[in-house]
Amino acid sequence: METKIIGKDNLNEAASLIAAGQLVAVPTETVYGLACSGLDADAVEQVYEVKGRPEVKPLSLMLHKGAAVTKYCANVPKQARVLMDKFWPGPLTIVLKSKDIVPNIVRAGGDTVALRCPDHPMTQAMLKKAHLPFAAPSANPSGEKSPVTAQEVLGYFDGKIAAVVDGGKCGLGKESTIIDMSAAPYKILRRGALPEEEIAAALAESLKVVGITGGTGCGKTTALRELEKLGALIIDCDALYHDMLKTNAQMLGDIERSFPGTVTDGVLDRKALGATVFSNEAALVELNAITHHYIGLEVSKKLREWAMSGGKIAAIDAIALLESGLGEKCCAVVGIVAEKTTRIERIMKRDGISYEYAMMRVNAQYPNEYFEQKCEYVLHNDGSEDKFRKECKSLFKEVLKNG
Repeated sequence: METKIIGKDNLNEAASLIAAGQLVAVPTETVYGLACSGLDADAVEQVYEVKGRPEVKPLSLMLHKGAAVTKYCANVPKQARVLMDKFWPGPLTIVLKSKDIVPNIVRAGGDTVALRCPDHPMTQAMLKKAHLPFAAPSANPSGEKSPVTAQEVLGYFDGKIAAVVDGGKCGLGKESTIIDMSAAPYKILRRGALPEEEIAAALAESLKVVGITGGTGCGKTTALRELEKLGALIIDCDALYHDMLKTNAQMLGDIERSFPGTVTDGVLDRKALGATVFSNEAALVELNAITHHYIGLEVSKKLREWAMSGGKIAAIDAIALLESGLGEKCCAVVGIVAEKTTRIERIMKRDGISYEYAMMRVNAQYPNEYFEQKCEYVLHNDGSEDKFRKECKSLFKEVLKNG
C-alpha cells in the first residue's frame, strides 16, 4: 500500500477515503490522529490492528461541532454543554453515556463514548465533508511518542495506512484532556493540554449561586436551610474565616506584615489585632482587604470543587457579601432583614447574652435600609418562622428559575 500525502487542496479526497473505510492520519491542535469512520466497525478494527492497541481500550470520536453530540449520546448534562461551548473546538475530550448507534468496538464494550471537537481547520473541513464522526486515537503505535508532524506519522505507518493529511506541525504537541461526565462526580481521566483548573472554573461559572446577607438575628440560617433543601451547597464565610485563622499561613503572614506583633508562631492574637484596627479606620480597611482576598480565594475553590462534583446550586452566606466583592459571584443577592427589637430578642435567646450586649452587636451592624438599597431581593423576617420559610422557598425557586 502506498500512503498518500494529502494537502489542503485535496481534503475532499481524504474525507472520501475515510467514508470508504480507509485509515487517514489527520492533524489536530494537539497531535496527529489516526482517523477512520467512527460508525464503521471494520475500519475501527483496522485502527486497533495498525496501532497494536488492545481492544479493551475505547476510542474517542471526533465531531465537527457540539450540536452532533445528541446523535451519539444519551442524557447529555447541562454542565457538559457548558464545557463544549467554552472549549470546543479545542483540546478537551468529554466522556458521556453512549447511544447504540456508536459501534460496540469503539466503546470497547462499555456504555460510554468519548467525544472531541478538534481545533484544526483542515480536520474540521474533513469532518464537515464526510458527514460522520471520526474514530481517531493518536497516530502512533501504542507506547510510542505521539506524532506532531506528518513526517513523524509516516515514520510509523508509511505503507500501512491510506493517507496522511499534512497540516503542518501541531501547535500544542500534547494530547487532549479527558473528563468523564457520564456520571457525577466528574473525573479527569487524563491530564492533557487543557488544565484541569480551567475546566473546574468554567463549571463553577455555570453554577447558580445565591448570595445571602444581613445582620445577626435576621434569620439567615433559616433561609439557608431552605436553599439547602433545594440542593445548594452552603458556604459559610464566617466559619471559613475562623478555620483559615488556624490553617492559612499565607493570610496570617500578610496580617503579621501589615500589623506587626499580632501573629506569634502562627497564632493570631485577636486582642492585639483588635486594639490596632478597631480604633483606626484605615487599618480596618487594610485588614478587610487582606481577609476578603483570602476568603474570596477559598470560596472560589469550594465552588470549583462543588461544580466538579456535579453540583448545580450554591449559596454564599456573608455579612460583608457586598463589600468583599463576593456578591459578584452570585446570580442574585438576597438581603434578610428584621426589626431591631426582634433581632435583639432572638440573639439574647440564641446566645444567652444580656440585652445591652445584644443591642451593642445589632447597633454595630448595617441598618435594614442598607440591605434594602443594595440587595436585589429583600426578605423581611418579623412574622412566624413557618411564614418566613415559605417566603424563602418561593423566592429562591423564582431566583433559581430566572438566574
